[in-house]
Amino acid sequence: MNWYEKLNQYFPVEEMKSREHMELLLKERGDIYHKDEGEHHVLMYVELDNFIFIDYLFVSKDARGMGLGHKLLDKMKEVGKPIILEVEPVDYEDTDTEKRLRFYKREGFEHASSIGYRRRSLATNEVNAMEILYWSPTDAGEEAIYEGMKATYEQIHTYKDKELYGESYDKVDKVLTYDEDDDNEDILSKL
Repeated sequence: MNWYEKLNQYFPVEEMKSREHMELLLKERGDIYHKDEGEHHVLMYVELDNFIFIDYLFVSKDARGMGLGHKLLDKMKEVGKPIILEVEPVDYEDTDTEKRLRFYKREGFEHASSIGYRRRSLATNEVNAMEILYWSPTDAGEEAIYEGMKATYEQIHTYKDKELYGESYDKVDKVLTYDEDDDNEDILSKL
């Protein structure tokens, strides 16, 4: 099974970029968009000057519990930049969502509770709420994480969207919000 099939089987359709989109990013934005794959993993990520964004992290069921996810994240942490990623909110009917959040909490990630993220899927036309998690070697505030998410959305998520999907994603200011006074619940504190 190739890298895209692995990702496509694991991630919900509303979260997936098309194969064409990812291959175009690897070809045309290979200076910032990267793929790290092995027999039991696929890691797609963006590295810009001041942060890393993990687009997809897949570890096969055969390798779970062996520390592979930890090793992949440690490799990213060694770069010394904040790491940002999107996760689904906890769905208690889907135990994978809670396991995923527990994993990131163990790895030292924090919930960016002041950032709202609601993206319309071009595959399903549904609006999906996602949570933003981050890890930082310094005390990068959530405003810096918000700016990193905006850059990722504009440079990666919506890259040639009209050409690839026949329509455009919503503008960044409709998808991402920042409210430093918002008292959104920290999803990791419940775990």
